[in-house]
Amino acid sequence: MINSEAKIATNIFDKPDMASSREGFGRGVVEAGKADERVVVLSADLAESTQAHHFQKAFPERFVQIGVAEQNLATVAAGMANYGKIAFFTSYATFSPGRNWEQIRTTIAINNVPAICCGMHAGILTGPDGATHEALEDLSMMRALPNMIVISPCDAEEGRKATIAVAKSGKPAYLRFAREKTPVLTTAETPFEIGKAIVLWKTDKPQVTIFTTGPLSYLTLNAAKELEKENISATVVNIHTLKPLDEDRVVREATASGAVVTFEEHQVIGGLGSAIAECLAKNAPLPIEMVGVQNRFGQSGTAADLIKEYKLDVPDIIAAAKKAISRAKK
Repeated sequence: MINSEAKIATNIFDKPDMASSREGFGRGVVEAGKADERVVVLSADLAESTQAHHFQKAFPERFVQIGVAEQNLATVAAGMANYGKIAFFTSYATFSPGRNWEQIRTTIAINNVPAICCGMHAGILTGPDGATHEALEDLSMMRALPNMIVISPCDAEEGRKATIAVAKSGKPAYLRFAREKTPVLTTAETPFEIGKAIVLWKTDKPQVTIFTTGPLSYLTLNAAKELEKENISATVVNIHTLKPLDEDRVVREATASGAVVTFEEHQVIGGLGSAIAECLAKNAPLPIEMVGVQNRFGQSGTAADLIKEYKLDVPDIIAAAKKAISRAKK
């Protein structure tokens, strides 16, 4: 059943509110800008697509249009952060951090300055734009960098909170956002803290624990509901922060069930699947099934068609859960 402590939306199964996670950034960065005049936003000629135009309108003197030059985007943000600003720099994830990873590594992560990379239009939800614009490797790229916070919000509301939180962190960070509208499953009352996972669906005697991240996370709730009809109990945990990972919660929830599924709209190599597997390998080796992109690039198509093509739908989560449970029984 839905975990009441998570205070998620009661309408998630019946006509949920719809919004893209990037819209949460647009609202959150304006709130962060109102709270702290050190906040600045930089764009690579994509202000509207990244929702940075809201900040541009509210604080034109604190908005910088770099143009189509993502390496410069990162280094200018690094310089501003080094001199006291909190610099959010925005572009499509395939370009930032895809094109400017070395600059992020050298000028931001090594120097440990508060420049925040906002990767928009990430994942297969970018749809018709195809493989070149569907960043499926970005979480692994950024998770590997020392000093880097890595967050993949599950919806627009969590995207808003994450943006505000990293502005206060004083650390480098990567925020991953999608273009497609998806159900808003969290609320203003849902807790959010960097590095603290949230249990979305809870049962007393779980047979499987499903760890999820990103804007398709609502599908894991649908899967848990369907599993319940088959008398299979599941716990669903939202891992919005891949780094630092909430290892205590991961181990606690995983060992409570003895079987694990990870779900992400990203390569399982280096993404959430790898993060959970690394954690459990150290602390509690358990059967694990990874639902995500399996060593493939994206392609053009509607979001709905691509979800099915890449086996990221409810039936795929259910099948993985049953397989993990069967392995745990051996």
